[in-house]
Amino acid sequence: MTSHPVVIVGGGLAGLRAAIAAADSGVEAAVFSQVYPVRSHSGAAQGGINAPLGNAEKGRHDSWERQALDTVKGSDYLADQDAVEVLCKEAAGDVYQLEHWGVPFSRTLEGRIAQRPFGGADFPRTCYAADKTGRYLLHTLYEQSVKRRIKIYPEWAALTLVTDGDACQGVIVYHLPSGRLEAVAAGSVVFGTGGCGQVYARSTNSLINTGGGMAMAYHAGVPLEDMEFVQFHPTTLVGTNILITEAGRGEGGYLLNAGGERFMKEYAAEAMELAPRDIVARAIATEIDEGRGFEDSYILLDLRHLGREMIIERLPEIRNHSIYFAGVDPVEKPIPVQPGQHYSMGGIDCNIDGETELKGFFAAGECACVSVHGANRLGGNSLLETVLFGRRAGVRAVEHARGATTSANPTLLEKKKDELSEKLGSLLAGKGQEDPSAIRNEMKNTMFEEVGIFRRRDEMKQALGKLSGLRERYAWLRPVKSHRAYNLDLLRAYELAGMLDLAEITAMGALAREESRGSHFRVDFPSRDDGSWLRHTIARKGLAGPELSYEKVTVTRWPPQARKY
Repeated sequence: MTSHPVVIVGGGLAGLRAAIAAADSGVEAAVFSQVYPVRSHSGAAQGGINAPLGNAEKGRHDSWERQALDTVKGSDYLADQDAVEVLCKEAAGDVYQLEHWGVPFSRTLEGRIAQRPFGGADFPRTCYAADKTGRYLLHTLYEQSVKRRIKIYPEWAALTLVTDGDACQGVIVYHLPSGRLEAVAAGSVVFGTGGCGQVYARSTNSLINTGGGMAMAYHAGVPLEDMEFVQFHPTTLVGTNILITEAGRGEGGYLLNAGGERFMKEYAAEAMELAPRDIVARAIATEIDEGRGFEDSYILLDLRHLGREMIIERLPEIRNHSIYFAGVDPVEKPIPVQPGQHYSMGGIDCNIDGETELKGFFAAGECACVSVHGANRLGGNSLLETVLFGRRAGVRAVEHARGATTSANPTLLEKKKDELSEKLGSLLAGKGQEDPSAIRNEMKNTMFEEVGIFRRRDEMKQALGKLSGLRERYAWLRPVKSHRAYNLDLLRAYELAGMLDLAEITAMGALAREESRGSHFRVDFPSRDDGSWLRHTIARKGLAGPELSYEKVTVTRWPPQARKY
């Protein structure tokens, strides 16, 4: 058995920032990551990180209040406003710290951090490094982790969160190169495990974004919040659904339908292409559904008028992805794009310090729900969330570990490791002939088609029935490949059970919420209903499956208003 005062699961931005915060507090932190940290999905974020740096434009100065109002309005008023205030008040300090640590932000002619317009914002406050911002942030935080000699365990996948009553004891991790299980005791555990995009077909998320951290927390009795709110990014590359960053529209790109029209004038006359993502995604989907798309599948993102120099300087990654994966050079031709699943606004229920109701267990980043995004996240707020709440979770995890009056129970940890070993053994042996990859693909297609951008009662009921059938089939999986070393067949089969749980929670929450708000659009309930549904959905594990309850949304200074752009 291994032991560390603070154990962090996930080597992306949230996890590394939590580890740095712990190290700077003088406490040893260990990071367990399924991939090498610089390969984490955080590196796929392109467009930028939001912060009100106080710059002036057209006689106005940006401020945290402006950012907070944009964030609350963008969330369709479901965000907890006290949490939003923390996010926006502390944003500039975190961005300046990243700059001082070496993030190579793009610059203005005066040498300041460059900022671009993003959807739903009334001020250009998205700080960027060309269109590779997430990658540069990730590499910089990894450098800072190496500088602090933080212990990083790459290619270790966490499979189980170990609890004793209302307290967290540690985790059981799986060493991919050897297939060995290890019990890891901890004074505090921080999850920065990312989102669950692989529950859906047509996702921008990498293969490792299975929602494993959310599922582990749920199985340990920790509630999940607002899982029905799933963001569909308006512009993903047709065929691969690789992200085509919002920066393309932020720099002035146009969205065109098959008739060559900038159709966003019909959906958001003032904001046009820079309306919030939920509005733009629905607009694109409507154009395609009503026959104004190309091949009933996509529309075009036109950057040609920006000029070769600007595209190469500010949008090089968009250009490379388009050339290599679609055979289109955006300098010469428009890019074929379509909406794709991108982000989960919901996640592990926690406060602004990452604390959950399980003592000693914390969460930050996309796996967590603070909640600052509510029903719809504004672009540029996710990178901010990872570093800001990752930092806060790391600080609080250290405080908890230092104040702990009892230590982890090694007997319990070893028992849980043995139980997990038996479970993996049963997957290796198999009970039937069901192919886990087939079940996974059917789940993904069901969620995209029936719990997607436009939602209907009958389709969601049908989806829940299909998910129930897939769960029955999961009990009769074929034998998994017999070896344990680098056995991704085994790991994916194990993860699938949790993915089915997350899919069911998402569909149940969406079916129950009889209104339209942000990313959740009910065709049969097309209006927002603040009287009945200005509340968070809480999902707990019950004896017969997920059990839903509801909690109030915190409103401090911005009462709900009509949401117009």
